[in-house]
Amino acid sequence: MSKTRQQILDTASALFAERGCELVGINEIIEKADVAKATFYSNFRSKEILCAAWLQTEAEQALRTSRDLLKQPLSVEEKIVFKFDAIRRYVKASNFRGCPFSITASMVCSDSDVREVIRDYKAEARSFWQSLALEVHRDPAAARALGDAIFLLFSGAVSEAQNARSTWPVDSALEAALMLCRCQCASTSVSRL
Repeated sequence: MSKTRQQILDTASALFAERGCELVGINEIIEKADVAKATFYSNFRSKEILCAAWLQTEAEQALRTSRDLLKQPLSVEEKIVFKFDAIRRYVKASNFRGCPFSITASMVCSDSDVREVIRDYKAEARSFWQSLALEVHRDPAAARALGDAIFLLFSGAVSEAQNARSTWPVDSALEAALMLCRCQCASTSVSRL
């Protein structure tokens, strides 16, 4: 990626993360990135393409962290705590802005390139929780159900933290996720007897 393209993307990323892609105009990005309008458009044909590039960068970073976490020699509960602790720090640091993927999804058309990036990211995030659940359940259907439940707790926690402007939803969702995990571990142990 060229230095100028990266400069535009970095500028837009900071603005989008702070206020959301829908509240940031192209002219503001051009001014803050200190580039000419023609330079902007030679790198990004539209704000939608820039927004998709921003979310793709966010997705790659988040998914890389999740893949690395799966490889760590930690218990399932420790991995769950790690993810929820990370999201607690994120919502506080972002001043309870919420999930950039969910916020952006509510603002774009259903056939947008941005929507495709969001769908792919959410599918990968769901897959992470299902993969983690396979460490509890060898049965793929049971692992999928457990992973989906924790994925929904995690996603809901971010939304409700934004609404409440508090971390209590993250803390409550973490406790529920750990309880689900412990119940599943106990039932798996019983069924193996």
